[in-house]
Amino acid sequence: MKNLLLIVISMVLLGYGHNASASKQTKDTLQCAAFSPYVGKLSPDYGAHPSPELINTLLDTLIKETPFRCIMTYGVLNGLDAIFKAAKARHIKVIAILWLDNDIAVNSQSISKGIEVAKAFPKTIIKLSCGSELRTRHGYAFDGEITRCIDALREAGVTQPITTIDTWWEWCNRSLTCAQTSFAAKVDWVGINIFPWWENKFSGIHTCTPAEKAADFHIARLEDIHRAYPGKEVIVTEFGWPNGPEGGTEVNPKTGEHCGIATQKNQTLVVQSTFKKLAKKLWSGVVFEAFSENWKPDKEGDFGRFWGICQGDPPYACTKGLSRYR
Repeated sequence: MKNLLLIVISMVLLGYGHNASASKQTKDTLQCAAFSPYVGKLSPDYGAHPSPELINTLLDTLIKETPFRCIMTYGVLNGLDAIFKAAKARHIKVIAILWLDNDIAVNSQSISKGIEVAKAFPKTIIKLSCGSELRTRHGYAFDGEITRCIDALREAGVTQPITTIDTWWEWCNRSLTCAQTSFAAKVDWVGINIFPWWENKFSGIHTCTPAEKAADFHIARLEDIHRAYPGKEVIVTEFGWPNGPEGGTEVNPKTGEHCGIATQKNQTLVVQSTFKKLAKKLWSGVVFEAFSENWKPDKEGDFGRFWGICQGDPPYACTKGLSRYR
């Protein structure tokens, strides 16, 4: 009995048991920022691509002005692979998306380069995704490309956990009862994007979610996914709120409602309240996005260039007061 008591005391002192498990989960919980260096006049659709110097400047700004030491990146081609070397030098962890779309030849290049960088930076790149919102853009037309990417990474001996990122609706198999998709058995983790702002504009189901209730909406959708994919790690890989045009709103054409108001205050509220709720559950999250991108209005309307927690033009000033949440 005396020996058993000594063993128990030793385990407590060394941090074993429930509290140790919770501590490890807390340590491993990710609080990241989505990072795309297409700032200023740059666009991923044409012209010059981000230089290594610009990438260094943006990451230095992120480290200096924000609490984030983890980023999620969008692609490995066109010089974007320079991000991984820069991140390694700054001890920044990376969730790397291999960008997939409807050009099969370019997809093949992305997969090959993705394998290369995953092996070259095994401690910096901590997770991988075969595409982002490919189903949202194209339906099921390119499911084969997602599978081809996942299979290629595994056959190449890539060791990082693999997924494909998409909206919560796609991961629920477009069902309010949140059924599994065909990728359930193929992925190591589930990455979902959740945006009440866009639900407010387009959805006929979940509408009229103001900034004050956005965090609860994020958690509710995450809970749906956790129930649908028991045993899988689930990460909200994009969430956020636009900071402008100040006081701007959008009208849902299905309901006529306009509950989302774009302000700096509301953006900060959504980011802080969501990370606090995620931390309580020991869940990971990625705020969208680190730096505002001026090219976005071409794809996302007037609000597209206002999602950054840092400005997309020099001196790239960032929102003050954000902190790590535990």
